[in-house]
Amino acid sequence: MIPVIYIPGDSGALALGADKVAKAIQAELKARGKEARIVRNGSRGAYFLEPMVEVQTEKGRIAYGPVKPSDVKSMFDAGLLTGGYHKRWLGAPDKIPFFAKQTRLTFARCGVIDPLSLDAYRMNGGLSGLKKAVAMTPADIVKTVTDSGLRGRGGAGFPTGIKWKTVLDTAGDRKYIVCNADEGDSATFADRMIMEGDPFVLIEGMAIAGIATGATKGFVYIRSEYPHAVDKMRRAVEVARQGGVLGATVLGSPNAFDIEIRVGAGAYVCGEETSLLNSLEGKRGVVRAKPPLPAIQGLFGRPTVINNVISLASVPIIMDKGPAFYKDFGMGRSRGTIPIQIAGNVKHGGLFETAFGLTLGEIVDDIGGGTATGRPVKAVQVGGPLGAYFPRALFDTPFDYEAFAGKDGLIGHAGITVFDDTADMLKQARFAMEFCAIESCGKCTPCRIGSTRGVETIDRISAGIEPQKNIELVTDLCNTMKFGSLCALGGFTPYPVMSAINHFPEDFRPHAVAEAAE
Repeated sequence: MIPVIYIPGDSGALALGADKVAKAIQAELKARGKEARIVRNGSRGAYFLEPMVEVQTEKGRIAYGPVKPSDVKSMFDAGLLTGGYHKRWLGAPDKIPFFAKQTRLTFARCGVIDPLSLDAYRMNGGLSGLKKAVAMTPADIVKTVTDSGLRGRGGAGFPTGIKWKTVLDTAGDRKYIVCNADEGDSATFADRMIMEGDPFVLIEGMAIAGIATGATKGFVYIRSEYPHAVDKMRRAVEVARQGGVLGATVLGSPNAFDIEIRVGAGAYVCGEETSLLNSLEGKRGVVRAKPPLPAIQGLFGRPTVINNVISLASVPIIMDKGPAFYKDFGMGRSRGTIPIQIAGNVKHGGLFETAFGLTLGEIVDDIGGGTATGRPVKAVQVGGPLGAYFPRALFDTPFDYEAFAGKDGLIGHAGITVFDDTADMLKQARFAMEFCAIESCGKCTPCRIGSTRGVETIDRISAGIEPQKNIELVTDLCNTMKFGSLCALGGFTPYPVMSAINHFPEDFRPHAVAEAAE
């Protein structure tokens, strides 16, 4: 048996030196006259262990990490090709605590298979959901997704089945499926991991959505900062066409569906669905007023399903295992699993897929391992740059859409950024306003002007100029932005600003301001 060595080609692993490790392994194989097949898989998501090299042995896969090029020679001396012990030895990947605690449904194949091998995808359960879908009526597919309780994983948490049913019930000479892969939140990388590590699950989910709603064309809108994801998706779409998954007859059925990859310029506001549609149509990426809803008049004025990558990638397992299986995970109205992305000042950063319901404290302390600096955790921002800052007093909050909303927070795309006790929350509040001012599309006044005035007002607080009066002014500005903005960019910016003011008032007091200025 020719040994198989898995070396991630995922962007995160590449940033940590995976290509250099791959070259070192190839050179060592040549120098020793050994033969092995190298597979550039995706990452499993434990970035604190990347680059993580795995070897297929007679006893199963054995992982090593984090591997440096300088480790390679001694790893071969220790018997790498047969899973021999080395200081980088981690054992069976599934037994590593970070992975053993997870419930992997959407990410079951990510980091396990060759991302561009359709055969490997099939052998690991891929296309089972699509095979069932082509034998069902569109209404039954929509009902299955609705009954599963799947909600949009892009941030809004809107029920996926309702969106699909609206498009199914709306007449149109042409309908579209648009995948929002414009992943721009801080601490988020789940979409990228799927596109680079298991692109066929996204393609399968989009094809199922097309059959369910009567759409024959799909677009994946990816930001230009993701060149590896763009390349993987383009190649995967071509492989899927050649394999009969896409085209005039999906899996030999009468259903037609094809996909096109489009690249955005990287505007944060194009993560908002109507701005994305404008960009796809070749227009400036500005927000559209609603109604009409995109489900009724979307891309090119046609009925359009717009879903996030993870929403669509979750559909195949729902179709394969059934809605009751998926709905059995989670709590309240938050059903299924969620890929929590842990980043910032944290010891064990990475992607952790689990059922809704873990507390924020369990995620940060038990899974993330606390701060990388070893200092106390001061704040955790959940939901990207528009998410609220939670203090330790709120760490008992369960990871659930309604639970976070009840504490004036939001889950968003499930990105978590950890800060230690050296963080200045006044500076973080200013950053939120500045971010909004820079990224605003300019369509509405509360977002465009409110964020600019917000930066100026927080600067006055920082300078010690009438701090209490200016805090009241920021609060009033946030209220206007929250209820007057056209989209979530201006509407959600108050979350980080007001949570910083409310939970960390000591950072906005004159003595703290004076100390920060010194």
